Amino acid sequence: MRLASVLLNESPTELTTAATDAAMAILCVVALARLAHLHVHARWKRTLWSWVLALLGLASVIGALAHGLTWSAAARATLWPPLYLLLGLSVTLFLVGGIYDWRGEAAARRILPWAVGAGVGFCPLIALLGGTFLIFIMFDTAAMLAALAIYGVLAASRRVVGAALVTAGIALTIVAGAVQASHLSVQLVVPFDHNGLFHLLQLVATTILVTGLRRGLMNDSAGGPVPVRKHKPSAV
Repeated sequence: MRLASVLLNESPTELTTAATDAAMAILCVVALARLAHLHVHARWKRTLWSWVLALLGLASVIGALAHGLTWSAAARATLWPPLYLLLGLSVTLFLVGGIYDWRGEAAARRILPWAVGAGVGFCPLIALLGGTFLIFIMFDTAAMLAALAIYGVLAASRRVVGAALVTAGIALTIVAGAVQASHLSVQLVVPFDHNGLFHLLQLVATTILVTGLRRGLMNDSAGGPVPVRKHKPSAV
């Protein structure tokens, strides 16, 4: 099959969407590098979150190509299945990361094969349901609401360092999904449609989330969660 000639998309909003996708890919590479340079005890946890970022980064590269270049209808259609596969896996592995912090590594390892299966199965499910990105947004929002509940409890109980930041990042991701599902468009020096605005919010959300993850990993390496202080009895 012949691919379309490599030409920039003529739509200004498609170009800003592609640019923000590319920015997300760069952010994921930077975040991966920052996690890789941490000296951590919880290596399985770091590897898990590194996979989440790597999958998201690869999906962003495909998104940048899909939106930024002109494609024939047939060639463009070939880009969506791998994109949905990468995104589906990143979302389900995200939930595994939440289960790790909530129930521990053993529980996360047990659920990992099921999560990978769900992520892989998500791709043909989208095809059966019409192949629109809105289906992914619904899937992502449901998963993020579950993760929000997990990290909200962890933040309130102060069981995991950085959980409050992760919670804030997840909440902003949910807001980003709502924007993507809308028809919102704004002029911010250059025009952004709902897709570009979705990516802008995702950039901020991912930065906050990765900051929270790094704090948690660094705390684990420093000796684990800070124990609850007990009041000493006053001297008689």
